[in-house]
Amino acid sequence: MKLNELSDNPGAARKQKRVARGPGSGKGKTAGRGIKGQKSRSGVAIGGYEGGQMPLYRRLPKRGFNKPNKLHYAVVNLGLIQKFVTEGKLDASLPITEDALIAAGIVRRKLDGIRVLAKGEVTQALTLDVTGASAPAVEAVAAAGGVLTVAPVLAPHGKSQRKAD
Repeated sequence: MKLNELSDNPGAARKQKRVARGPGSGKGKTAGRGIKGQKSRSGVAIGGYEGGQMPLYRRLPKRGFNKPNKLHYAVVNLGLIQKFVTEGKLDASLPITEDALIAAGIVRRKLDGIRVLAKGEVTQALTLDVTGASAPAVEAVAAAGGVLTVAPVLAPHGKSQRKAD
């Protein structure tokens, strides 16, 4: 095979539509834009414009607030932790920390910490050390004879912290 014999798959590369190149092209003269008016000109960005009427996004009242330093937790359910323990991917005799959960592959990254929720059942005593946990999760671990300790967030808040992980 030579360089001049190389070709793309048939139909893989389409020719670019050339507008305003004469009447034979099918898109000649006004290039499919009609005659006159704002949208026939170049450099138009109308997005949300309603012809002088007050646009919908300005007629509706503003609601809510997005906290700029909100914490974003990686969420893990108790049932998933128990599944990894029974499969032998986590050692129940050792304390299960956030780094152990990442190493086992339960969560991809810590974000601002790992939060444990109570979905699923715990059948053996586990020692969990995480950043956050729901009250039912703490109760479920205690009922199984384990301990779930919640450590406070020591890292600074915000997006810059999450990108560092």
